Amino acid sequence: MKIIRAPTLARAHELAIRAVLERGWVLDTEENEATVECEELALEVESPFTEPMVSPSSRFQRRFMEAYADSLLHGSDAEFEYDYHRRLFDWGEALASDGCDVHVDQIAYIVRKLRSAPGTRRALAVTWNPVVDGHLDDCPCLQIVQCLLRSGRLQMKVVFRSNDMLSAAGANMYALVHLQKAIADELGVRCGRYTHISLVPHIYYRRDLADIEPFCKRGEEIRPVAEVCRACGRCARATQA
Repeated sequence: MKIIRAPTLARAHELAIRAVLERGWVLDTEENEATVECEELALEVESPFTEPMVSPSSRFQRRFMEAYADSLLHGSDAEFEYDYHRRLFDWGEALASDGCDVHVDQIAYIVRKLRSAPGTRRALAVTWNPVVDGHLDDCPCLQIVQCLLRSGRLQMKVVFRSNDMLSAAGANMYALVHLQKAIADELGVRCGRYTHISLVPHIYYRRDLADIEPFCKRGEEIRPVAEVCRACGRCARATQA
């Protein structure tokens, strides 16, 4: 696993994209989409609300990020096969216990657990639901959210089974640190370190070619693997790769 320590969320996002593009290998997914993926990544940001929180190279800027964070915290009217708000605040779809439908507010549990046992390692939430997710075409990438109280600050550690580092990770991180702050505010503490672990970080290099160029800057900032450069064809590296 490669560990990336960065001063801001924006820089962590940029370095993660560099790691995938420069260190990765190409692979077609089970949906036949061309990707480049790399070894596991752990992104650590000590002060996640330090600016810039959004990379200027990203297609998705502050307004989009704020809307995404709001939907994670408060839900939305949009219809999806799943959404992270319901998986975190109302887990238990299609499950029953003692004849009643299961509805678990896992974020409320995290707050209660940390209040009652500040040193606990059990303040966590999961998203995967085996009853449902084995049958979905689109299933949750985020799997675990763990919160710790250490040195008077709330740390958050998240685990993604799979993570689109170009198009999704920036928004994922932005929304999750706002969840971290919401929990910290409930507890009356400040936010500490945010750790974002991706078990299979990847980029859809053919689908999202236009979004790669602002990060790589025609090979001046990032030197992607040969297959990505050949697919792009927008700078001299395409013929040299």
